[in-house]
Amino acid sequence: METSGGIRASLAGRYASALFDLARDQKQIESVGKSLDALNQALVDSKDFSELVESPLVSRDEAGKAFGAIALQLNLDPITSNFVGVLARNGRKSQLQPVIRAFRRLAAEHRGETIAEVVTARPLNDDQLAQLKTQLRTRAGRDVNVDATVDPTILGGIVVKLESQRIDASIRTKLNRLAQAMKG
Repeated sequence: METSGGIRASLAGRYASALFDLARDQKQIESVGKSLDALNQALVDSKDFSELVESPLVSRDEAGKAFGAIALQLNLDPITSNFVGVLARNGRKSQLQPVIRAFRRLAAEHRGETIAEVVTARPLNDDQLAQLKTQLRTRAGRDVNVDATVDPTILGGIVVKLESQRIDASIRTKLNRLAQAMKG
């Protein structure tokens, strides 16, 4: 299992740790988590927003203004609104998604939970997600939150990273193994 010390070793982890510490001190972990979830969903839903976050051509001032407008539009809590402004002004807007992931890990650890990173070719429906959580809870021995992402390049199946374990049951991996077996 990755400890908070491991999370804090990366750039995104240091930013996430600072945000988490501030949220914890102000007893706002849940509201900051919800705001970060809203930002993460905006990254998924809005091509313009995701391009803004990734573009090196957007200046720090322009990014700060855009993040401020997005914070208002998404009705983010004050801590998160200030934080995304700091990311933009420090030229670290591209770290937004890794910061969100690291914050989720820290918050889950704080609640005594663990996070499973799940990649599928298509979005999971609510029933599939519930079944997966049940299976992962049994495997981990404690509550598990699922951080699900969609990656059509895996073609089908699922890839799960739970604590130090990685389970790759994707069709892409199976095809690669088959190709290797046929070669050698």
